[in-house]
Amino acid sequence: MISKKLLALALALPFAAPSLPAQTIKHFKKDKGLSSAIDKNLKLADQQAKVMMKRLPADRFPKTYYAGKDSLETSNSGWWCSGFYPGTLLYLYQQNKDQALLTESERLLGPLSKEQYNTSTHDLGFMMYCSFGNALKIAPKPEYKQILINSAKSLSTRFNPAVGCIKSWDSKKTDFLVIIDNMMNLELLFWATRETGDSSFYKIAVTHANTTMKNHFRPDYSSYHVINYNSETGGVQQKRTAQGYADESAWARGQAWGLYGYTVMYRETHDKKYLDQANHIAKFILGNPNLPKDKIPYWDFNAPNIPNALRDASAGAIMASALLELSQYVSAGDAGFYFKNAEQMLKTLSSDAYVAKQGTNGGFILEHSVGHLPQKSEVDVPLTYADYYFIEAAQRYQNMTN
Repeated sequence: MISKKLLALALALPFAAPSLPAQTIKHFKKDKGLSSAIDKNLKLADQQAKVMMKRLPADRFPKTYYAGKDSLETSNSGWWCSGFYPGTLLYLYQQNKDQALLTESERLLGPLSKEQYNTSTHDLGFMMYCSFGNALKIAPKPEYKQILINSAKSLSTRFNPAVGCIKSWDSKKTDFLVIIDNMMNLELLFWATRETGDSSFYKIAVTHANTTMKNHFRPDYSSYHVINYNSETGGVQQKRTAQGYADESAWARGQAWGLYGYTVMYRETHDKKYLDQANHIAKFILGNPNLPKDKIPYWDFNAPNIPNALRDASAGAIMASALLELSQYVSAGDAGFYFKNAEQMLKTLSSDAYVAKQGTNGGFILEHSVGHLPQKSEVDVPLTYADYYFIEAAQRYQNMTN
């Protein structure tokens, strides 16, 4: 049940794009070497974007790049990753005011805009809020608000009150599949409540988060990837981990989605149970004996061939960004702990081990991410969302240390 006090608070909160709200920023001691590396990499990212711009076909969105074949893989606007590249361009434009990046992002928002009516996906937060949400903050146009409101309405159609969740993947009638990734799409709904005053968006978001908190997590606060609910009764039929090593393993990016998602839940509601959940997830990740010293996780914390398992830069980037925000909301001891770990993640990602050389990598910034290893899809390649959260984390770090 949602208290009137929390709902009133939600309606009063200012607009918050995916970057840190300015009023929450605490300042931490800057690592000058890392700050210099970030500045260098932000300039590199600008140049890499221009490499991508030359290669990207009209009305297509980048997914990944295969160096051995010099092959850029792209998608249409309906793919779940379509919002990340225009969102990254907007972050970079915010940083360096390069008009070419703004022009390119606005070009891509054109074909993306039709997805505001897409009711076949749960990923409209990724697709529309990481793109149009950033645009509304960084380079606003009047039409962006209605596009986002329509996107929130479309996302809401996938909510099932009997289950208490937004459906992720469509399946047979009696199945109702929900993945941990879906926590990342709730931010759009909070924005919609603030913008419209319609509390239904808020109620859907907190109900989904509460149901996920109840059923997705193990006693150690690691997360399953997929919960299959009965669509009529809401009962749990199956718990599994589709993109990880095994059903009971801790798929790294899934843990990152949970950490980021519950950090946002606390920001948007100020409900301490979400802060507690984010803390628990952070402690699982950072206290895991299989987390490497450089803090970039293996693709699964339980991969059988650790320490020779592949790393996942995308998971590291998401974790770094989430930990930087979470450090704003916790006690001094935890704040320093989270900040230092995020700082180490950024140091590693900012090094030559992960940052591509200018003009290479198909225009992507980071190397060495893992999409879906069990299906042998996007294995040890660049990924568009790795770049997005890397730039977001880098900008958060600079804002927090300036």
